[in-house]
Amino acid sequence: MCQATAYLAHNGQEQSEKIMEDIILLETTAEGVRLTTFFEEPQTVQAHIGQIDFLKHTITLVPEQET
Repeated sequence: MCQATAYLAHNGQEQSEKIMEDIILLETTAEGVRLTTFFEEPQTVQAHIGQIDFLKHTITLVPEQET
C-alpha cells in the first residue's frame, strides 16, 4: 500500500520532525492540515503543505508561525 509519512519542517529544513506515519487521507481545514490513518484518531496540525513527494510517500508541513 502507499501510505505517506508526514514531517514538520523547522527553520527551512525538510523532514526535521516525523509527526505521523501511515497517512491515508490529508485534508486542509480552517484550523490547518488534518491527517488521518487507518487505526488512529485524526490529527490536525496548525501548518500548511510545503511539499508532497509522491515517489518517497512523504508530506512536508510548514508550521503556521514560521510563515
